[in-house]
Amino acid sequence: MKNFEELIQFVQKNPQKKKVAVAAAHDEHTLEGIHRAYENGIAVPILIGDQAKIESIMKKEGFSFPEAEVVNIGDDAAAARRAVRMVREGEADFLMKGKLQTADLLKEVVNKERGLQKGGLMSHFGIFEVPGYHKLLVLTDGGMLPYPDTGEKAQILMNAVKVLNGLGYENPKVAVLAAAELVNPKMQESVDGDLLKTMNREGKLPGCIVEGPISYDLAMSPEAAEIKGYSSPVTGDTDILLMPNMTSGNLLAKAFQFTAGAKMAGMIAGAGAPIVLVSRGATAEEKYLSLVLSAASANKQKID
Repeated sequence: MKNFEELIQFVQKNPQKKKVAVAAAHDEHTLEGIHRAYENGIAVPILIGDQAKIESIMKKEGFSFPEAEVVNIGDDAAAARRAVRMVREGEADFLMKGKLQTADLLKEVVNKERGLQKGGLMSHFGIFEVPGYHKLLVLTDGGMLPYPDTGEKAQILMNAVKVLNGLGYENPKVAVLAAAELVNPKMQESVDGDLLKTMNREGKLPGCIVEGPISYDLAMSPEAAEIKGYSSPVTGDTDILLMPNMTSGNLLAKAFQFTAGAKMAGMIAGAGAPIVLVSRGATAEEKYLSLVLSAASANKQKID
């Protein structure tokens, strides 16, 4: 997909609107993003939280959700529990964090008895519309796992690949980033890149094309690759940037947004359903686009 407009159209083609369970929905920016998603036929919300506050914000802002359900729960932890349960039992397609602590929501998500985990690793999936790049670009992981080892990077990679496969990508191209394209035993990210590429060639990481280790310039610029005499199907056509660690992912994501003027959508992948979990400083547009992304990725299911 070239841009977010194509992703929006992808979701709108589905006549069945997805349902999103919003935990602690009494938040102005959250409701603004939800309202835009509702108006554009992206999702129908189930608003779980302080009903008086929710209705007050809706009245003040002129929001209207005729098809929406409001569940009056004043306690944030209880709201998170109800929202997770509704997704788990198939009453909603995906989950969204409202005005509550991230830890309170994730505590319910990872609960072994009533949560959404399927036994795998959860990771953050960020997708960007970057000016100057010819298509949407995924960056992972920039928000969940501080220092993933090789096995965890393999799971992060496959979480991202499965999302793109679900969006119609047959063989997304993955760049396992490092400072250089050569393996250096003193630089673990380069060793990881080589191992992940080997795993891909052996069929252990299916549904994608993996290149690594590879530097950012070679992943993104065919001109840089030509100058350096580097050849790869990933060069200049990367779909997924697999980051060395969370800090590097977080920094590059913010550089895209605040310096390059990129638009972003993000969600947690690897659970039983997508989770819209954006930062406190996220704009209403980012929340809206994250709803679009999650709606595009969601498939209603009862999680056993």
